[in-house]
Amino acid sequence: MIASGPQHLPLTDELSAVFARMSGLLLSRETVETSLGLLSSLAQETVPGATGAGVTIVDRRGRRSSGSTDERVRRADSLQYELDEGPCLTAAASRELIRMDDLGADPRWPRWSSAAAALGLRAAMSAPLVAGDVSLGAMKVYADQPGTFDAASEQRLLLFAAQSAIFVSQLQTSERAEQLSDGMRQAIRGRDEISMAKGLLMGRNGVDEETAFRVLLSRSEQDGTTVTRAAQVLVDSAVRRGR
Repeated sequence: MIASGPQHLPLTDELSAVFARMSGLLLSRETVETSLGLLSSLAQETVPGATGAGVTIVDRRGRRSSGSTDERVRRADSLQYELDEGPCLTAAASRELIRMDDLGADPRWPRWSSAAAALGLRAAMSAPLVAGDVSLGAMKVYADQPGTFDAASEQRLLLFAAQSAIFVSQLQTSERAEQLSDGMRQAIRGRDEISMAKGLLMGRNGVDEETAFRVLLSRSEQDGTTVTRAAQVLVDSAVRRGR
């Protein structure tokens, strides 16, 4: 079934504890994959009867699974991407919760259902991850028995996914900032290497800064490498010679 829309739910003590554990992940130094793995484990714990869980991320890099609790979940997700059909992709695209009570009897996405059932999965439920007006993907849980999930399961997963979307959005922002920071550090290091190499050439050959840079550029072209790499080789050589 497809839920008609988000539901306003009371925040139970149990889910409050789960969200507290989720918040703790943001304060750790875990990798993105590890953090989403812990998030998937929390999802499995949150929905009674779930035997596997995972996160599907949909962004400019494409569709991919992250943090899957086991190999069956990874394979079931991969089948959705390969076949271009399935509950998780539909949940992400429609921004609605999708519930499949029995993969063997549900007429939607027949190719995926047949392949997933062969893995021993008999029920599935996916909730969209939406932060603001941006769809990030979907959170999904699987079960080994048909009829495992019900309306209460939907409520739990919807509430969990709403909190998870905030977490995933913050995690992605942190990852982008770290990547940008790494790029800036590399750029600064490269600039420093070039400055040192120019200084060496100016002092050794008695040339001006522009001429020294042209020498570096010529070396990089001859070696088929970047100016930064040519500068690094020159500096390293000077250090080895003690000059």
